[in-house]
Amino acid sequence: MYNQFSKELDHLNIDYSRDVPMKEHTSFKIGGNAEFFITAKTTDELKAVISLCRENNIPYMLIGNGSNLLISDEGIKGAVIRLEGDFKNIIVNGDEIVAGAGASLTKLCLDAYKASLTGLEFGYGIPGSVGGAAYMNAGAYGGEMKDVIVSCTHLDKDLNIGTFALDELDLSYRHSAYMKDEYIILSVNLKLKKGDSTSIKARMDELMQKRMDKQPLEYPSAGSVFKRPEGAFAAALIEECGLKGRAVGGAVVSEKHSGFIVNKGGATCKDVLDLVKIVQDEVKEKTGFELHREIIHI
Repeated sequence: MYNQFSKELDHLNIDYSRDVPMKEHTSFKIGGNAEFFITAKTTDELKAVISLCRENNIPYMLIGNGSNLLISDEGIKGAVIRLEGDFKNIIVNGDEIVAGAGASLTKLCLDAYKASLTGLEFGYGIPGSVGGAAYMNAGAYGGEMKDVIVSCTHLDKDLNIGTFALDELDLSYRHSAYMKDEYIILSVNLKLKKGDSTSIKARMDELMQKRMDKQPLEYPSAGSVFKRPEGAFAAALIEECGLKGRAVGGAVVSEKHSGFIVNKGGATCKDVLDLVKIVQDEVKEKTGFELHREIIHI
């Protein structure tokens, strides 16, 4: 089955590798091998790859920058598809920007600043892709993607191209309509406002400094581990329970920001999951709040 799949990928001249360590493609630096690691550079290539996977009964998944993923120690069966090429494009037209789903959110923020467009400062330093940011309705420091998104273009489960306008995207805290079905975001259309480039850059630098001061950026992580529970903050609850510094193997609740679990060296997926369970159990027992994971375990 896999040999035939490889031949068909070769025939279509699609770039791929076999048995690729996923720890090299995630910010957590954790994860076993993907049987196939495929890069799709155009929408046609993406559709062709997905069609091949389905025809050959190969399971598949898409990733962006791998900044919110915890990959199993056993790896990923089937194909991991990453968006490259055209999906990295960012086109500025007046106060609107069309960004490919595979583009870096930080790069998008920089391009907006260079065009003296304000509204995306909150995203500067968030280590995800534009598609991932739209999928999760990423946000920080009082801003979120729903404030600037006009529409998203996608593939539906039948590989037809469609578009959701803002009111169809159902954007709320760490949620979008794309979580409900087999959609694949292709690009995001944003509308910003003209601003003063000096002020925009100053705000971006201010927020980046806050991240550097408060977040454990010196260690691999997947960002905030838990969603914010209603009526509280996950990091405050974790700190209240005396869990800063708690470790399982190489996975440690950050002493700098207790909302993060960091990989201090050699952490496994099991280490992280065991530590997540300890945190959830102790916070529930001592405070009554239930913490739900924000990071995605695969």
